[in-house]
Order: sequence, then structure tokens, then C-alpha cells
Amino acid sequence: MLFSVIAAAIAPGISLLLYFYLRDRYNAEPIHMVLRMFLLGVLIVIPIMVIQRGLQLWLGETPFLSAFVHSAGVEEFLKWFVLYHFIYNHTEFDEHYDGILYAASISIGFATMENVLYALITPVSFSSLLLRALLPVSGHALFGVIMGYYVGKAKFASGKNTRLFLAISFLLPFGLHGVYDWILLIFKDGWLWFIAPFMVLLWIGGLYGMNRANSRSPFRLMHREEEIKL
Repeated sequence: MLFSVIAAAIAPGISLLLYFYLRDRYNAEPIHMVLRMFLLGVLIVIPIMVIQRGLQLWLGETPFLSAFVHSAGVEEFLKWFVLYHFIYNHTEFDEHYDGILYAASISIGFATMENVLYALITPVSFSSLLLRALLPVSGHALFGVIMGYYVGKAKFASGKNTRLFLAISFLLPFGLHGVYDWILLIFKDGWLWFIAPFMVLLWIGGLYGMNRANSRSPFRLMHREEEIKL
């Protein structure tokens, strides 16, 4: 029973990670690098929980503070911090889509560990795990996609544009994450009417970003030349 619960908690994250990995059309990243970012996402869960608890004791809790400070602020900043300091200047980060893949890997690692802890601590049913797969797990993944899209733009920009895109890469997922949590806290009964279209828009934006990033790959022309030769 315990194995089944843990497997069900892990499966959504692994499926999303595989999906984003396969969306890299032109220059697949080393699997060990993707897994390293995933594991870093897992490892930041405990520091995030400690910081969140400290902020709750210091600042108190209101829907706004819980959504935008304790949750979105802490979680998105630490994910951004790991992405910037561990992968931004790495030699494997050599195309726009890499930012999306690595940021999504960190976010999915975090969301997967969070899901496992939720499954172990809280009595869960299949329906509740399915709902978490559709909402928190995929939500974290898409916040990572948006973060990675702008980190990718920053990586290949120059001057003021680099700083601008780096700022957006934190502020935009932070804002979206905060709105997501705020909806859940404010609309306790009819939240699904707001979250469902919100998630649809996130997926549309995420898919658009992935296509745009792939279209800017420097390996795109090399791939076409190989197809012509074949």
C-alpha cells in the first residue's frame, strides 16, 4: 500500500519531466544534468519549509502573505537561485530551450517531493492525487517553464536586456504562483471556476514558450542540414 501511494505521488512529476525532456527538438541535454537539477529541486524542499515556517512566525498569516510571501516568494526565489547559480553559466546551457528544461526539472523535483510528503502525511485517495497531478504538480512545472524561458532569453541577450530578462524570469512566475495560491485561499468553494481557466492559460503560455525557444535553437539549421544529407 505504501509503495503504491509513493509511486502514485511520484508518477506525475516523472511523466512531466519526460515530456519536457522529449520536447527538446534539436540538442538533447545530458540525462545526468537533468536528473541533477531534479534532485536539487528535491533537496530545496526542507530549506523552503524552514524559511516558510520562520516567516509565518515572524509576519503572521493572511491570504496575501501566505500566497505571495510564504509560498510564491520563497519557493520561486529558491528555485530561481538554484537555476541561476548551478546552471546559468554551465557549458551545457547552449540553447534557449535548455533554460526551460532545467528550470522545469528543478520545479518538478520540488513538486514531486512535496507531493510525496503530502501523500505520506495526509490520508489520500486516488482522486486527490490525480487532482494534485493536474494542479500543484503541473502548476509548479509550468512556473518553471516560464522562469526558464526568460532565463534562456537572458542567457543569449546582452547588456540591459540580460538584467531585464533575469528580473522577469523571477517576477513573472512569482506573480503567477502568488495569484494561483491566492485564488485557492480566497475562493474556498468556487475556486475550480477560476483555477481551471488559469491552468489552461498557463499551459497555452508554456507551450508557446517551448515552441518559441525551440525555434531559436542554434542547432536548428544543423538539424535541417543533416536531414537534407540523409
